[in-house]
Amino acid sequence: MIIDFHTHIFPDKIAKPTVEKLKSYLCDAGEECAAYTDGTLNSLLSSMKEAGIDKSVILPVVTNPKQFESINRFSKELIDTDGIIPFGGIHPDNENIEEKLDYIKSLGLKGIKLHPDYQNTYINDDKYIKIIRYAEKIGLITVIHAGYDVLSPDDIHCTADMALDMLSKVSDGNETKIVLAHLGGLRAGKDCLEKLAGKNIYLDVSYVLNKTEPDLLVEIFEKHGYDKILFASDSPWGDQKAFVETLNGLSISQENKNKIFSGNAENLFALNL
Repeated sequence: MIIDFHTHIFPDKIAKPTVEKLKSYLCDAGEECAAYTDGTLNSLLSSMKEAGIDKSVILPVVTNPKQFESINRFSKELIDTDGIIPFGGIHPDNENIEEKLDYIKSLGLKGIKLHPDYQNTYINDDKYIKIIRYAEKIGLITVIHAGYDVLSPDDIHCTADMALDMLSKVSDGNETKIVLAHLGGLRAGKDCLEKLAGKNIYLDVSYVLNKTEPDLLVEIFEKHGYDKILFASDSPWGDQKAFVETLNGLSISQENKNKIFSGNAENLFALNL
């Protein structure tokens, strides 16, 4: 079983132009200028089949409070698609946060995605604290973009220190359902090792798995614990097949690979907080 915990798709009518626009941001910033699907559901399903991935978690980003209804409606429509686990989205400037999170849960969605850069809010802002606290209370998983983003390269909205501050405000000491994407911070592997590894959060390896030195990856895994690492690609920005091959090539036990590939995700979905 392989579960990709971090992927993106868009409605068919806007998928291709959206991917091209986002790809241009990467190109302009000097990042790897590639997309490995065209952003549609069918393209992701084809990628999954080629990579041997059984399930993919879809993470939408609400970049404007007015998008709340349409984005969550799109996610709801994906629930019955075999192999797809859609999450919901919410913006920190949405009103009636608790009511909206209850609505997301009522749709059958298992979590939410927050993107501090695209939502122009620091992760330890009170607006996010309110969202994450209530998501924890009702059992929704919260996935957070962490570290650098090409949209605001000089203004990181979720640094390791901000993430620690956020965690201190939302955690009551019990196991959280909070996932920091990109191994705790894009372009911040050493900060993750020094400050985040071992804390009461999950880390996914989206985008960074094949961009991080294997020795540093394993060091972070060892310090954080293999029970809190999630396989993820960031498709279409990461090649699912290449990410599977990269994890399989690491010098860690098959037992720990199995935890990362799916066991930890299954345990996270089963948590009833």
